[in-house]
Amino acid sequence: MTTHQGTSRRTRSTEPEPYDFRRPLTLAREHARHLEMAFQRVARQFGTQLTARLRVVSQVTFDDIALRTYDEYVGMLPAPTAMVLCTIDQNKQTAVVQMPVGAMLVWIDYLFGGDGRGDDREGRELTEIEWTLVKDLLAHALGDLEYAFAGITSLAVAVRNVQYNPQFVQAVAAQETVLVASFSLRVGEREEVMTFMVPSDLLLGALRASEGASTRSEEEQRVAALAHSDLERSVQDVPVDVAVRFAPVVVHPRDVVHLAVGDVLPLSHPSTQPLDVVVDGVVLARAAAGSHGSRLAAQVVTVEEIPA
Repeated sequence: MTTHQGTSRRTRSTEPEPYDFRRPLTLAREHARHLEMAFQRVARQFGTQLTARLRVVSQVTFDDIALRTYDEYVGMLPAPTAMVLCTIDQNKQTAVVQMPVGAMLVWIDYLFGGDGRGDDREGRELTEIEWTLVKDLLAHALGDLEYAFAGITSLAVAVRNVQYNPQFVQAVAAQETVLVASFSLRVGEREEVMTFMVPSDLLLGALRASEGASTRSEEEQRVAALAHSDLERSVQDVPVDVAVRFAPVVVHPRDVVHLAVGDVLPLSHPSTQPLDVVVDGVVLARAAAGSHGSRLAAQVVTVEEIPA
């Protein structure tokens, strides 16, 4: 029985995933809570707007919010799809509202008094008249963003244009961190998935700036301080491999292939030049070769500035 349990634990274990602390893709719990509340307000207002304009029961439900790179966001989208590009008034960056083209064509059908059949032909794009109607409807719905995010920051957007191939839309830099909110969009009997993308620095910067006026109780602040202290201690105890490196030497493949026991490989490292102290490929210090008792050693002579 004991052996079986041990085997089960090993089966469930996974390899650790690299985490870049300079580009964190995890939302702080407090930040996530504030953003979820704001996007839930967006969903309610959007559903109300659609019901009033389309004259059919519509519901928008907030599902999830996540931090991703823009490249990851584009990679998860179907193609083709409607990507509505919007300009954020505050900093002139680009936000994106994404949904299937078929969902917009259902809106068009209802606007003209139809029964919501839409048009699901593959590759179908909006005509100029259809885009004008959808743009007007979205402009009214997105006008509620400013109200929904009033407790965080000013978030007003202007609808710009629509594109249909995500791979060709460079709204922001590929590795820039963005916030992606996902919604379930139900209009009549049809249900679709809609996403809203906004560069993360605007909203997260506003949330970080407001952290000075904390509303947490003394007990919550004490627990948070203890957790922060535990994290700092744990990080200090993480083992890392440190290497001392000579200057590299360039050789030809034929020299490497024919290496044999007893061969001498000359080094180009001057005897007066310090060695590199390296962690994970990053030079952190320079050191002079020496000894410590009966062991070889390297004495640190200079420390390099750690890159941000």
